[in-house]
Amino acid sequence: MIKKKRHLGEIIYRLGYLDKESLKKAILDSRQSNQRIGEYLVEKNLISEEQLTRAMSQQFGMEYIDLDETPLSQSGLKLIPKEIIMKHNVLPLGQANGRLKIIITDPMDLDTLDMLRFRLNTELTCCLAPPSKIRACIIKNLDEVRSSIDATAQELKEAGHTIEAEIRLAQQAEEDDEGPVIRLVNLIIDEAYRMNASDIHVEPMSNRVRVRYRVDGRCTERDDIPKNMQAPMIARLKILAGMDIAERRAPQDGRIKRNIGGTDIDFRVSALPAYHGESVVMRILRPDAVNIGVAALGFEQDDYDRFQNIIKRPNGIFLVTGPTGSGKTTTLYAALQELNRPDKKIITAEDPVEYNFAGMNQCQVRHDIGLTFDKILRSMLRQSPNIILIGEIRDGLVADIAIQAALTGHLVFSTLHTNDAPGSITRLIDMGVKPFLVASAIQAVLAQRLIRKLCPACREVDEHPNPQYLRLLNIKPEDLRKNHIYKGRGCAKCSGKGYKGRIGIFELMELNAELRELAFSHATSSELRKAAKAGGMKSLLDDGKNKIFKGITTPEEVARTSQAEGLVVD
Repeated sequence: MIKKKRHLGEIIYRLGYLDKESLKKAILDSRQSNQRIGEYLVEKNLISEEQLTRAMSQQFGMEYIDLDETPLSQSGLKLIPKEIIMKHNVLPLGQANGRLKIIITDPMDLDTLDMLRFRLNTELTCCLAPPSKIRACIIKNLDEVRSSIDATAQELKEAGHTIEAEIRLAQQAEEDDEGPVIRLVNLIIDEAYRMNASDIHVEPMSNRVRVRYRVDGRCTERDDIPKNMQAPMIARLKILAGMDIAERRAPQDGRIKRNIGGTDIDFRVSALPAYHGESVVMRILRPDAVNIGVAALGFEQDDYDRFQNIIKRPNGIFLVTGPTGSGKTTTLYAALQELNRPDKKIITAEDPVEYNFAGMNQCQVRHDIGLTFDKILRSMLRQSPNIILIGEIRDGLVADIAIQAALTGHLVFSTLHTNDAPGSITRLIDMGVKPFLVASAIQAVLAQRLIRKLCPACREVDEHPNPQYLRLLNIKPEDLRKNHIYKGRGCAKCSGKGYKGRIGIFELMELNAELRELAFSHATSSELRKAAKAGGMKSLLDDGKNKIFKGITTPEEVARTSQAEGLVVD
């Protein structure tokens, strides 16, 4: 078993990565948030991922591998099955003296190391490299997949298959079939997953079929498929999703389950008739996407502490608001997982149930048989739950039942479509909920957006930030004298974009006596906002500016998400 030599914090200090006072504070904060010190320091941008890995290599007496300077051979990569490389983020370097030399990211993950010894039937010599560099090397070696997609598309273009023949092939295909349409669909799905895309868009155009991936909230055009392959390709997707391929005039929904790298991945599929043919969108439901924990959502420390206190109250309603794709589901599930213990009964009503969790009773809305939100809610109250999740409050009837549940001793979580936190109060009253019930039942409202994070590998100080964005975000010259603005240069790790991954910006409004009084008296959203800010609420813009000054994101990103909602001027 690997033995620790020195405390990681001591090594980080001795290497000069962090001063003593900052390190002491980080150790205390990491213990409060129940995080390992290394993870906490990287998450808060106090040290880089590379610095953490170098410190860990000293702590565990392992060799540090600089992947920028260490070429990997194709023959060496074949020493480990591809699915193990993808699933466990490891890279083989070679064999010597009956031992396999591999690069790993976490020397404390003894379960994975034992599994690798068992699966590979050999002893291991472990080296360390930063996780992002290992992932970049893996993705780089997926160029063969990219080439396969190009080759398959070209094969389809040159083959001149008839649509009828390809539809028959798509219908008759088994999972191990190697027909060009089947291979093309499989390759597109696999590549999107490995690029960390959230959606795959297959969009018929007048003379082609456009394929786009949504990565970090932005659509990236991937491929053009020949127009004559539109029908067989759409047919194959519909067959995989369990849809009726003969129905082309009405929208349809389905699901695809596919094993990628040893992990079962669900895809939620939507087919919508459009002018040039059916448009198909596949939402990739990653099991790890909603298992990140509250600490990784992106809260500032004060909002994190308030959030933890609010979700542990015995009753009341906690609302999360924001547009589609702003991470509301992830936040709610992170909260529920904090509360998911054997002494608590949790019931959810969702449309649809996207992720399954052990220990929760999840109910699927089914309008075709009349199983609506309100019917599920009425029934679940007879199941004696402690905590209730309602996928979305869509009308006054559901809102009334949710409020009654909160007033009878249940903790209720739900989402609402409003632009900001104060607007949710007026929205509920507009739905027909009595103001005194809103004032009594609502405990807090969280508005959120997702912004792209700067790539840590190519982040640099922006000496000349765009003055237009500085004006929009009300960043003054004195702010620039105290803080740096950063930008992403673009590198191989972020595909030249300068951004990698996303994080939340938040506006947490906790109802106090003054806000309840204003809600009771039909106050406007602007009056509620003014009172909430006086009570300590940070706006989306304020939270975004904090993340700009910490080097997490850029003024352009914050302006893109918050300024459009009219939140620039406080």
